[in-house]
Amino acid sequence: MKQRFLGRTGLRVSELCFGAMMFGSGADETTSHRMLDTFTEAGGTFIDTADMYGRGVSEEVLGRWLKGRRRDELVIATKVFSSMGDAPNAGGLSRKHILSAVDASLRRLGTEYIDLYQTHVWDATTPIEETLSTLDTLVTAGKVRYLGASNHSPAQLQKALDVARARGWEPYSCLQPLYNLLARESEWELLPLSAAEGVGVIPYSPLQGGWLSGKFRRSMAAPPEGARGSGAWRERNTEETWRVVDVLLEVADETGRTPSQVALRWLLQRPGVTAPIVGARSVEQLTDNLGCVEWELTSEQQERLTSASARPLPYPYDVLAYYPGREPRSGPRTDFS
Repeated sequence: MKQRFLGRTGLRVSELCFGAMMFGSGADETTSHRMLDTFTEAGGTFIDTADMYGRGVSEEVLGRWLKGRRRDELVIATKVFSSMGDAPNAGGLSRKHILSAVDASLRRLGTEYIDLYQTHVWDATTPIEETLSTLDTLVTAGKVRYLGASNHSPAQLQKALDVARARGWEPYSCLQPLYNLLARESEWELLPLSAAEGVGVIPYSPLQGGWLSGKFRRSMAAPPEGARGSGAWRERNTEETWRVVDVLLEVADETGRTPSQVALRWLLQRPGVTAPIVGARSVEQLTDNLGCVEWELTSEQQERLTSASARPLPYPYDVLAYYPGREPRSGPRTDFS
């Protein structure tokens, strides 16, 4: 597995990040540890979790696996925001909660530092200066190495970057957005902004809850039983979805790869993407996902997938897509250089 720099930092991470959301819930501890072994044996070094996953269980499962391993060879990421109890200050991005949450995560992970500490969502109730100044102290104290954000709007991310720059605080070096063949809204502003600001991008839900794994087919009258994305059947059962899935299956056929591998490969070849986050419930599922590395889609296959998943732009992006003296673009901008 190749290593890539995380944004403009000097931190190298594997081109796939292993998401630990299922640890202790969708996958028991033994299976979770076997998946971690499989991921690292394939060259993976980047692992992402959050304190909210199982109310700390995911961090605990990961922490027990970390014991006896070479900690400095791994990049461990976790997140803060969600409520971890019933007390008034048990959640959010206040100074009080962040300082309590980081110590709790360090205890559960059994480590002295967190490589990438991410705010899980924007906190509209806490001044951004309070959040960022607190995060900066964690870096200064050595508890945290780098900072990241998830589930931020373009305006929120830009504000956070500008405030950190103006105050001389440690900025966000990474963004974790929803991004896949069926969810390309991040291309409208978040990816160009991240590229311009030197922020790495680690997309979550790269298979859209299984919709891009090959489990869902146009011919189905109902969703497959037990699939994670089944709850979105009414929303996703549309011609737009099936157009993408049809082309995905065609390209999978042509390449001799699984649909999951093709969908992940498409993301790996997108401008600005550092490392898609792959999650799994079993070693077999993870092994399939790992098959997206060490090969490439042709430019024609990449373009077919990109064209099939393009959707009409809403205002103001539709207006901004018109350039003086040029024909309007048919889909979202994809050149983020």
